[in-house]
This record gives sequence, structure tokens and C-alpha cells, in this order.
Amino acid sequence: MDTDTEKAISPSGHPTATDPPPPDTSNTSFLENLALLTRLETRGIERVLPSESTVILSWRSYLQAFVLWVSINLAAVNITLGMLAPTVFGLGFTDAAWCAVGGSVIGSAAVAYVATWGPRSGCRTMIFARYTMGWWPGKLVVLLNLIVLLGYALIDCVVAGQILSAVSPDGSMSVIVGIVVVAVITWMVTTFGIRVFHYYERYAFLPQLIVICTLYGISAKNFDLTTPSLGDAATVAGNRLSFLSLCLSAAITYAGVAADYFVYYPPSTPRFQLFTMSLLGLSTSFALALISGIGLATGIPAIPAYATAYSTSQGALLVTAFAPLGAFGRFCAVVIALGLIANLIPPTYSSGVDFQLLARRAARVPRWGWNTVGVVIYMVCALAGRDSLAEIFTNFLALMGYWVAVWIALTLEEEVLFREWWGDRGWEWADWDRREKLPIGLAALTAFLIGWAGAVLCMDQVWYVGPIARLVGDYGADMGNYVGFSWAAVVYPPLRWLELRKFGR
Repeated sequence: MDTDTEKAISPSGHPTATDPPPPDTSNTSFLENLALLTRLETRGIERVLPSESTVILSWRSYLQAFVLWVSINLAAVNITLGMLAPTVFGLGFTDAAWCAVGGSVIGSAAVAYVATWGPRSGCRTMIFARYTMGWWPGKLVVLLNLIVLLGYALIDCVVAGQILSAVSPDGSMSVIVGIVVVAVITWMVTTFGIRVFHYYERYAFLPQLIVICTLYGISAKNFDLTTPSLGDAATVAGNRLSFLSLCLSAAITYAGVAADYFVYYPPSTPRFQLFTMSLLGLSTSFALALISGIGLATGIPAIPAYATAYSTSQGALLVTAFAPLGAFGRFCAVVIALGLIANLIPPTYSSGVDFQLLARRAARVPRWGWNTVGVVIYMVCALAGRDSLAEIFTNFLALMGYWVAVWIALTLEEEVLFREWWGDRGWEWADWDRREKLPIGLAALTAFLIGWAGAVLCMDQVWYVGPIARLVGDYGADMGNYVGFSWAAVVYPPLRWLELRKFGR
């Protein structure tokens, strides 16, 4: 197992009960020496044992969980997501706001649930997924999760680049330069690991909160609160459901990484408290960001400056909203652009761990090495797709949320029916890397594919509308998350019972 260089200081910032003596570096490699000297986190996919927990439980520990999620999601990317409700789905302010809050709360509940497994198991999220999916099928969800993480990072980079370009004098900074700047800063933070990660997120929310409150104060008078949603009753219902699903997908995709950030909490961490603080942090920050974006977009038809800016980019609309404040407004726009780094850090950090799970040989490459690979991948993709942000949002986010919803259904039933509540098999966390002890995964894979098939039949995307989704209104309705979840939930219990009866694991 790699040396864990962050044992002496917890993610909450408090010293552990006993600090270890300075490490003996006489028999370590150059890279290990460098990691020790720079306090670089070298732990990758290895399970954190109870004796290695570094967080001392107190009210600060729970507050850290709340603040972590607020810092991550109080970001411009969620403001631009909110803009899609009036501009793409034709929803009025009230309809859009209710859908944004409802969708983000449902998705956040799934994320908060997964977060509680970090302290309990000491395993990273995709390691924990092996206890449902098994060894080989588990690699499928790892691959899907990597696509989600790098895709989200791509979107963050594009939004940040747009804002920095729009706020620069006469557009002197190109979107390309802005993308590179935020990607490099993110790489620097994630390279050092979970300690610096938590420290950064502990304070990142404050400037973002101030700037977003300023945004509300300067632009709320331009929100159109009265214009109703466009279309007949069936079309409006379909658009409501599609936007709610988009917001749900934006939130639920964090479920693939949520446990990663709490593995250093002790196993005795109460699940209810961690779940509650995570849910509050997620849902509050999503609501603040999404509703501000919805409000800005409702003003586009009546305010020519907003319409002109939006025709350039979503980031330009944000900069225009701050324009009445002059130089201070441009400063606020820069702050909100750099605030996207807090949103970029989690997927970048977790992608480094997930790459290690693809193969035994991949695990030999250190986490920070894979972090570097991930940054290069999403930076290049962001540069290539910088002019197609709205299309990336509507096509990518909802599609990637489907698999997470299916996996959540399987995980819930594995816990309730077969491990704890009704079943008595329990969890052998020491078997996290023993293929012969983990589930075969045939039941989970079959249920997963059936759930995915249901999602495809009910998805509503620009490039494909499923036959069931097409039945609602003029433009269809995206029901993929709900149908995928329910179909998987129906077929998994009997398949898992047969698997246990046949193979005993």
C-alpha cells in the first residue's frame, strides 16, 4: 500500500490525536520522497482502515460536509444551466423555479445517501460499487463515471472561459486562454490531494455567495415573473418534466463520487447527520444558482442587452448582468468565473482514482498522474467544443444521469433486501479487492441493462426521442431517470436471489 502522507492533518483542518514522527525516507523512491516533502496525497484506490481515519468528529466535521457541497455547487455552471429553462424549454419563471428545486432535491438525496458510505466503508465510491455490480461489471460503471466526470469538467472550463473572455477589455482574452487558466489552477489543487481539496472548498463558497447575492440584487428587477410557460397543457407538462429531469441529472451525477470525500471520516460517523448536512448543502446551493439563471433568462425578451449577450454566450449574459456596477461588476464576473474551480476540483480529483480502477496496471500509476491525464483530456475537449455549450448541456447531462439513477436503485435494494434490513449477509469491507469474494455481478448487470433500456425508450434528447417520451406534448418529455430506476428496481431482487442461490455471493 502506498504511504498515506495526509494522516497527520484531517480534511476538517484539525490535528489528529497523535501526530506521527517524521517519515524515514531512506528506502523510498524519488517520487515517494517528493510526495512526502510536498505532503502530496499518494493514496489511490486503497481502502482507508478505521485506524487510519483522520477526522475527529465535532460540529465542525458536519459543517465541513455542508460547506463542501455549497462551495462545489454555488457555481456559474449551474447558473447557466438554469438559463435553459426559459430559452430551451419555454418555461415561465414559476414553473422553472419549482422544477429546478424539485429536481435538484431529488438528485441531491441520492448523492447524500452515497456520501454516507464513505465513512462506513473507507472505500472510494466506485470501489463501493463493486459490492453491488461485482468485479467485471463494476468496470462498466467506472467507465461511465469517468465520462461523466470529464464531461462535467469540460462544461466548467467552457463556462469559465466564456466569462473571462467576456469580461476582458474588448475581449482581449480569448475563451481558449480562459479555459487553460482554470484547468491549470484546478490541476495544481487536485494534485496535492484530499487535504488541500478540503481546505480550498472550506472557503471557496464565501466569495461566490457574496457575488451571487450581488447578482440577485442588481438583476432581480429584470426578472419576468409573470409570463407563463409556452405551449398547450401537454407540451408544458412535458417541458416541465424534461427540465426537472435535467436538474435531477445535474445533481445525481455527484453520486458517483460522493463517498470519495468522506473516506477519512471515522466509521462511527452518524449516517443521518452526514446525510442531512450533505442534502442541505447540495439543495441550497443548487437552488440559489439555478434560480438566478432562470431569472436572468426570463429577462432576455425584454432587455436588448441581455438578448445580444446571450446570442454570444451564456457567460456573456452573466457579465452583462453585472454591467451596471461598472468596474466592480467586472470584478464580480471574474470572481464568479474563477469560482468554477471549486466545481472543477471534485471531478478532477475523483477521475484520478477512477482511472486506477480500470485495470491492475492502471493502479500502478499514481492518482496525481491520472489527474494530469484527466485535465489534459477535458481541456482539449473544452477547446474543441467551446462554441456548443447549450447543446452539450442538453445532450450530455440528462443522458449521463440515467446510469446513476439505475445504479442507485440497485444499491438501495442490495442494502435493504440482501445485506442489512431484511437480509443478514452484511458487508465485508476487507474484501474490496478480492474478486472471488465479491458478487458475480450477473444480476446487477442484467438489471442495469434492463434499466438502461427503459431509460432509452423514455429519453428526450435533441438527437433522439424515445417512443414513449414522444407521446407527451409537442416535444416529448424526458422520463429516462424515473423509468430506468423503476425497471431496474423491479427486476433486480429476483435476479439477485437466483444469483445468491446459485453462487452464494
